[in-house]
Amino acid sequence: MKQIDLIAGARPNFMKIAPIIDALNAAEVRGGSLRFRLIHTGQHYDRTMSGSFFEELSIPHPDINLEVGSGTQAEQTAAIMVNYEKTLLKDKSDLCLVVGDVTSTMACAIAARKVGVPVAHVEGGIRSGDWTMPEEINRVVTDSITNWFFTTSETANDNLRRCNVTDDRIFFVGNTMIDTLLKQLPRLKAPACWETLALEPGKYFVVTLHRPANVDGEQKLLRLLHAISDGTHGLPVVFPVHPRTAKNLRDQQNLPPHLNCIDPLGYLEFNYLVKHACGVITDSGGITEETTVLGVPCLTLRDNTERPETITIGTNELIGTDPNNVTPALARLMAGQWKKGAIPPKWDGHAAERIVEHLERLLSKDKINS
Repeated sequence: MKQIDLIAGARPNFMKIAPIIDALNAAEVRGGSLRFRLIHTGQHYDRTMSGSFFEELSIPHPDINLEVGSGTQAEQTAAIMVNYEKTLLKDKSDLCLVVGDVTSTMACAIAARKVGVPVAHVEGGIRSGDWTMPEEINRVVTDSITNWFFTTSETANDNLRRCNVTDDRIFFVGNTMIDTLLKQLPRLKAPACWETLALEPGKYFVVTLHRPANVDGEQKLLRLLHAISDGTHGLPVVFPVHPRTAKNLRDQQNLPPHLNCIDPLGYLEFNYLVKHACGVITDSGGITEETTVLGVPCLTLRDNTERPETITIGTNELIGTDPNNVTPALARLMAGQWKKGAIPPKWDGHAAERIVEHLERLLSKDKINS
């Protein structure tokens, strides 16, 4: 038997881990030799940002919770490394599988390699080129010590090759977050605001904002929100407010009309809103993947993206962080001039199955690539 540690630390991780758990369980039923323990680092400790996802996505209770809680980037990284190292020294796994680009991803990868445990990175190779983003540092550091890479796009493959990663360590499998989305589509449910705001399909917008360039500055955030309100021509704008953003909106008296600030939503409710929206305005990377698969127009308030396939193939466009760019982009959307988009290759709901197939073969070997 081979034991794999599945690392989940923050909200984006859970959507990517859930289908891998399903695929590992299915492989075990077939007589496979892989077993796993789910390790929750506790990086996100708020129930809305973490706990409810385990229930909604049918993720089992973690085998181990490192319970690192809040702190600065350095404090969280250090606490995760110390606690995960203790876990490995007590009971060493055969593989550490990390997903995405959060602090837990990098910290657990480092701790594992330090004690001789190989690392597999799901969503390896994605790059924004923006070194002001903590996630970009996490990606580069993680990939620099990863043994095997499970990628979402040919662009990610090329990024890894430019870093001298050989093809025998790169596995283009697709997108596990899309595995989760496609599985959960029949279970999506309307949030309470659907009725209270009298929302109708195709007649409202969804906004999410959390990146410092957009929300760390009261006036910049207000300008963006007013530009969105002006450009949506009176249609309701639903804004599930991230805790980081909420701090800057507290006691704000000059919010624009038609902007409806609500508490963060669970996975099933949020994606119900996305699926039926006229458009989504965001600075998140993951949401641009979901809008691409759902065929919903997406405006990204960033100057770069680590997911270029959502632009070249999908429904996403980079608008930048200048509020002056929002109104003309929304004018094109409202005029019906937005691109239709398509679904990128292998974003078909079977990425996790491919990952497990590769892991069964790779872990049956005695030699680990380094």
